[in-house]
Amino acid sequence: MNLAQLKLSQQQLANQVSLVDDFNPAIKLIGGTDVGFEQGGMITRAAIVILAFPDFEVVEYNIARLETNFPYIPGYLSFREYPALLKAWQQLKHKPDLLLVDGQGVAHPRRLGIASHLGLLLDIPTIGVAKRKLCGQFEPQSKKAGNVTPLFDKQEQIGWVLQSKDNCNPLFVSAGHRISQDSALHRVKQCLRGYRLPEPTRWADAIASNKPLFRKFSHAK
Repeated sequence: MNLAQLKLSQQQLANQVSLVDDFNPAIKLIGGTDVGFEQGGMITRAAIVILAFPDFEVVEYNIARLETNFPYIPGYLSFREYPALLKAWQQLKHKPDLLLVDGQGVAHPRRLGIASHLGLLLDIPTIGVAKRKLCGQFEPQSKKAGNVTPLFDKQEQIGWVLQSKDNCNPLFVSAGHRISQDSALHRVKQCLRGYRLPEPTRWADAIASNKPLFRKFSHAK
């Protein structure tokens, strides 16, 4: 593995990322993704859920598992995660108008987190919704839900720090591809229903890890 080549590939792909709104604002289906690892990291597990918008009823979901063929290297995680996400995507019958991705968009040292990388590969509008900061600086803010502050890196705004729920750690929201930073923040806010995570990634996480939310849904079907 040649990290110099991967870095160059990221930089070339980042130049293709569009931060201009390029989707139908009358969203009918919205998706969420979550990636995890099993068997000590040997298996990559990717979940994608499709929800109706704006009521967030589950339309479809898929879980794909693949052998992990890329090591854990901070800053290069999209190369580790996207193969399983592509497999899950290919098995979906319904494609979303917008996809919320658990991870970074352009809030990445080379402006190519998993949301941007996946958006380019699939040519769809994507938003990165990360639980942790990868790079950048922001002004401290209170823990009151609804507070927002810009995230900057080298004097460039790369995303937003969103307090999605009272007294929780914030989310790091950034445009992925084919969407502006302002619209990315607006759409994530639309998906909040009193939990830390927006509904698309909350459902994807629940499906991937068989959490109570998903078990309740499965038993009700």
